[in-house]
Amino acid sequence: MSEGIDRQSLIDDEHLKLLSLGYMISACVAALFAVLSVFYIAMGVVSRTPPGTAGNPPPAFVGWVFAVVGLVLFLLAVGMAVARFWAARCIKQRKSRNFCLAVAAFGCLEFPYGTALGVLTFSVLGRASVAEQFTAQQ
Repeated sequence: MSEGIDRQSLIDDEHLKLLSLGYMISACVAALFAVLSVFYIAMGVVSRTPPGTAGNPPPAFVGWVFAVVGLVLFLLAVGMAVARFWAARCIKQRKSRNFCLAVAAFGCLEFPYGTALGVLTFSVLGRASVAEQFTAQQ
């Protein structure tokens, strides 16, 4: 029986390492999208038409709409990146299991990679042997 427990422990450890790596990669992608949304903000600020331009320019508030939408996207992407970095750290240290499950639930909204990572997170963190590792660390 001891060999079966040791084998399951090794499998759990390897799956948790892979999940942590997956969350680090996902956090880096979210941070990249945060940087890209800065360009959206810049486009909104630059697209404001200065007074006295010729032609039929769009109203000035259109540029601000772009800037505000870009800012909201930036804040959401940075928030998800930070949450994923933190989830990767928590998985590595075997603590805050509920936080990791909450991040996985929000990640499921990002089809297809976030959904796959979220489902795998629920699958791994739902095991009784993994839940014991998280409660033993508290």
